[in-house]
Amino acid sequence: MPGENLSRDEARERAALLSVDGYDVRLDVRSAVGDETVDGPRTFRSVTTIRFRCGEPGASSFADLIAPSVTAVSLNGKDLDPGEVFDGSRILLEDLAAENELVVDAQCAYSRTGEGLHRFVDPEDGEVYLYTQYEPADSRRVFANFEQPDLKAPFRFEVRAPEEWTVWSNGLGELTDGIWRFAQTRPISTYITCVVAGPYHYVTDAYSRVLDDGTTLDIPLGAMCRKGLAPYFDADDVFLVTKQGLDFFHDHFDYPYPFGKYDQAFVPEYNLGAMENPGLVTFREEFIFRGKVTQTSYEGRANVILHEMAHMWFGDLVTMEWWDDLWLKESFADFMGAFALVGATRFTDGWITFANRRKAWAYRADQLPSTHPVTADIRDLQDAKLNFDGITYAKGASVLKQLVAYVGQDAFLEGARRYFKRHAYGNTRLGDLLSVLAETSGRDMGAWSRAWLQTAGVNSLTPQVLLAPDGRVDELAVLQEAAESHPELRPHRVAVGLYRRSASGAPERYARAEVDVDGPRTVVTELAGSEAPDLILVNDDDLTYCKIRFDETSLETLKGHLGDITDPLARALCWSALWNMTRDALLPARDFVELVLRFAGRESGIGVLQMLHAWANSALVNYVAPAWRETGGRLLAEGALRELRSAEAGSQHQLAWARFFATVASGADDMELLRGLLDGTAGIDGLEMDQELRWAFLQPLATHGVADERVLAAELVRDNTASGKRHQVRCLAARPSAAVKAQAWAQLVESDALSNALVEATLAGFAQPSQRELLAPYAEKYFAAIERVWSERSIQIAMHVVEGLFPSLQHSRQTLDATDAWLAAHEDAAPALRRLVLEARDDLARGLRGQACDAGAAG
Repeated sequence: MPGENLSRDEARERAALLSVDGYDVRLDVRSAVGDETVDGPRTFRSVTTIRFRCGEPGASSFADLIAPSVTAVSLNGKDLDPGEVFDGSRILLEDLAAENELVVDAQCAYSRTGEGLHRFVDPEDGEVYLYTQYEPADSRRVFANFEQPDLKAPFRFEVRAPEEWTVWSNGLGELTDGIWRFAQTRPISTYITCVVAGPYHYVTDAYSRVLDDGTTLDIPLGAMCRKGLAPYFDADDVFLVTKQGLDFFHDHFDYPYPFGKYDQAFVPEYNLGAMENPGLVTFREEFIFRGKVTQTSYEGRANVILHEMAHMWFGDLVTMEWWDDLWLKESFADFMGAFALVGATRFTDGWITFANRRKAWAYRADQLPSTHPVTADIRDLQDAKLNFDGITYAKGASVLKQLVAYVGQDAFLEGARRYFKRHAYGNTRLGDLLSVLAETSGRDMGAWSRAWLQTAGVNSLTPQVLLAPDGRVDELAVLQEAAESHPELRPHRVAVGLYRRSASGAPERYARAEVDVDGPRTVVTELAGSEAPDLILVNDDDLTYCKIRFDETSLETLKGHLGDITDPLARALCWSALWNMTRDALLPARDFVELVLRFAGRESGIGVLQMLHAWANSALVNYVAPAWRETGGRLLAEGALRELRSAEAGSQHQLAWARFFATVASGADDMELLRGLLDGTAGIDGLEMDQELRWAFLQPLATHGVADERVLAAELVRDNTASGKRHQVRCLAARPSAAVKAQAWAQLVESDALSNALVEATLAGFAQPSQRELLAPYAEKYFAAIERVWSERSIQIAMHVVEGLFPSLQHSRQTLDATDAWLAAHEDAAPALRRLVLEARDDLARGLRGQACDAGAAG
């Protein structure tokens, strides 16, 4: 039988044959504590009973389980030989009856990779913490099941754990006779079941609401984290956003929250941002802030809380049939997260963040060779794992934002309400959603879907203006272009804004028109006769999904007055457009860097400012000509320090500039200042040196050889926590030594001893832009190793290693040729592996084009 992968065809065949009535899962995790020198994998007992029906008695099928060993298997009371029916990932089921009961007693392995039942030992106090993470298909690492989203069933969990522990699952639980027993769930998919266990710090609250029928909906709320993070846990703010979200979604969805309680667990070494397990949402614990952070971090956390809450309806209540329609949950949750953020919380600038940050993710993904329609072709589980990307999330959400403008908000929300009621606890495809939206809007959703959901690529919109002899606009048109690889021109509902400089020099909008752009050229008749603009902003107000371009006059206006634009969304859109032009080799990267140096200090939006910092650093690392790299780095460091010193003492802008300075610092004077800030011999008024900022300053010191192993060990003594260990590992791998790099490489490629979090930390330290020559020998080693890594490691760790070790800093034709040679010689490699390499190659080629553009600008 096949290995751990599962194809779409196999899943469809099994779904046509079987239906599942329920699961009883009993786990014994008392083995999680104790001797840390266990030989082989540390395991726990998992006993699963599955009741299911078969539409063709006498047929054969299989159940899924990934486990070191199986103790016993029985089917309909008949004992089966585990050695004959279990191959390491599947249990063969032959001669099925109309009604069946399968019992599997297995020894499953605790995870160190964040897949399955993850076990974490806190270095601060030795406590052990467990949590599960499954999407798309890792519940089979914890209990036997039918691992596909359309075989939903009710689940009942029982967990035996160490006496001092508390255990949580999707339903309410109680401890009786030493066993935690949990209420049976409603029918849900395997990948959203969940167990969290350990000595977690747990805080409670409650939500209550009177429903339209006069009944009261009461939802117990809980939030938890490791004990070591309890002093930093602002659970009140988590509960505030949670209650605001529950109010918002109940107001708009007209379907009461269906899963009883609502716990939120912030867990260690988490691979994702969060996971929408009904009744027990899991988050990465980095959302608990150990030091001072900007408002952007709080906004980001609130957005994730609301994103996961939206999944309770889009994804949990109604679930896609197969991963092809992953967008039916992720695109909606991404859109609804921003929609609720603006509509229900204090973060009223959420759409600016969406335009500036989320869309940047989408634009990049949509120009990779692996781009795909929002509704993707997912052949198997490896495809599914890689499709949690900027297309499925951010482009899909952008398209839905445009859909709301197309059909109207009322029709859109009424369509959602009908969708929930019609398909509650079931599974759907694209057509199921389109049919209700067609009902509520009266529009042809088929044509819209073909243009926006079933084709790939991003269009560019450029203004074209002709002036009359009197200097007014004679004709203004919007030109639409598409890449040769994806030539689809789409219908866009856009706003076109005209701006002129006021007496103060600030570009201010004096005219605006909404127009349906369709085809290569669309005339905006409403703006004929307007005064000549200094700036034309197509897609003003960010109504559609496109790359914005500028005419020459507009570009010159931005170069001189971008920081003067008073509207924050318009300013953010201009920044985003200029960054896209930089990535597309239409604007020299040094010009973008100079714009940041000139105007970023005046940016009031902290989220936009932090995005500009990230883009400026990316321009320096990837897009400026190598000959200008040192100059650009020095200018950015000087500019960052200048803004750091002039920022308001104690402000979030000061903190953002401090962190950016640490990112770009390189000279001896920079190192001296950072060292002085750490040891107290230097100071900047209002800058609080908390532990997180200390580590941020230590990394450049380690990277440039100023902070050695002794200094980093001393800092770990000061911060002997899980977070401190991750920071130390990153800094250790960043040191400029051939021996250090060799050790890091061996830990990543030749060993699987590191946990997922320490793999990420080591990767983050390994590749430093200032160490290109030191890293050059690893390019050849990379291509020799990746196929073995892919075959030997879990897919999550393999993805980290393949992406993180690609020689992206070796910007040369030689590296590009080596990549092409590997691709040509490995056409039969796993498609998911080839996809990662193709994406990295595209980023490298884009960087080389940008460097050529920048070198040309230098003359």
